Amino acid sequence: MTAYPTVKMLIGAEWVESGGDGSMAVFNPATEKEIGRAPKVSKEQLDAALAAAGEAFPVWSKTPAIERFRILRKAADLLRERTETIARVMTLEMGKPHAQAVGETAGAADLIDFLAEEAKRQGGRLVPVRSHNLLEQRVTQEPVGPAVLFTPWNFPINLPAKKIAGALAAGCTAILKPAETTPATAQMLAECFVDAGLPSGVLNIVYGDPAMISEHLITAQITRKVSFTGSTAVGKQLGALAAQGLKRFTSELGGHAPVVIGESADFERTVAACAATKFRNAGQVCVSPTRFLVARGIYDKFVAEFAARSQKLKIGDASVDDSVDMGPLAHKGRLEAMQQLVASMEADEGEIVSGGKALEGPGHFFTPTIIAGPSLKSQFMTEEPFGPVAGIVPYDTIEEAVEIANSLRYGLSAYAFTSSLDESHYLGNSLRAGMVAINHFAVGSPETPFGGVGDSGFGSESGVEGYLGYTETKLVTVAKSAP
Repeated sequence: MTAYPTVKMLIGAEWVESGGDGSMAVFNPATEKEIGRAPKVSKEQLDAALAAAGEAFPVWSKTPAIERFRILRKAADLLRERTETIARVMTLEMGKPHAQAVGETAGAADLIDFLAEEAKRQGGRLVPVRSHNLLEQRVTQEPVGPAVLFTPWNFPINLPAKKIAGALAAGCTAILKPAETTPATAQMLAECFVDAGLPSGVLNIVYGDPAMISEHLITAQITRKVSFTGSTAVGKQLGALAAQGLKRFTSELGGHAPVVIGESADFERTVAACAATKFRNAGQVCVSPTRFLVARGIYDKFVAEFAARSQKLKIGDASVDDSVDMGPLAHKGRLEAMQQLVASMEADEGEIVSGGKALEGPGHFFTPTIIAGPSLKSQFMTEEPFGPVAGIVPYDTIEEAVEIANSLRYGLSAYAFTSSLDESHYLGNSLRAGMVAINHFAVGSPETPFGGVGDSGFGSESGVEGYLGYTETKLVTVAKSAP
């Protein structure tokens, strides 16, 4: 088993092992045992990180794009070299199966690669002039300034990587506050950037009390950009703080993804994809398919096959067994939330076809759960479950399916499976979400924007949008010195 590293903060040029506010325990969710401790940052240490980011910004923002590119590309290469070790630590911290942890780490390296390339590509544009007296009009993208980055525990290397790479590629400096339950994974990512030659102060990393850290960093005068991934409730609070200082704010918040399954869909391929994707990372995925809206003609067959496939998944401690399909929920709070959710469904419409209970013994394990015919007004169908629970509802017309899919304020991702070209176009145009995938579930790639609408946030990461989100638009127009 991979040893758990000593967790340290990065403040300026120093790796700091002692927190000004003490330390906090880190647990393995599969065993509920303490595996290490992380330092808790104090306000004084936050001020030191802010000062470091502020001092480094004038130099880093003027560093030639090709130099920023080279450092980020080297960091991506180091991440690939260290994939196995980082993946093992990730599994220890949050229970993700090994193959998924490896895939996430490799994907994070690809994200860094793409955003590094954007540093070379985004040179601005020339705008044709309207007057003979004008020599030139050019539009450039300038780095917005020091950025504060907040990431959750469910993708502890992918999410920090896309924020860090976007900020650094654009010429911003950054302070990363990862989830307190997964500090070592984020630290090992930061080490790749430092070992790649990143100058001191360009990237800082701190851990500790989320409320204190977020308020202190967001309200600091030095901070010019805030990027947050997490719950809708917290996103609204942080957005309000950022707005008070007129600071740029990107938020990727909750989701409750619908999946519209037409009668013409390739049944075997569709149900296999749905079962595999729903329970990836124990359903702790913001774009996880959750509300399955199935044409009535194939509804019963789909419920039976989905439940049968879910029952075959191997559940266990992924830190000791690489063949595990689904690990534990990340912490006790998530387990309690699943238990409460299922209890609420039992008193409402809907049948628990499979699962619906916690496993006995240590660890935060919850069985893959299938609910047939849940009420559209139930807690499950209106609030993001963020766990291994799927609801399946029949529909009679495609218009009815779209109406159900669009009935919530969430709008992060939506999916559909159909062999009809007409339905494909209709669903792509009609489903209200920042990302819509037809006949597959892959909405996240380095080249494409990742973000939602409504209560799922605003702004995008990844793609060119992930670079531009850390910039401000500047117009320079030049006239002749004499008529």
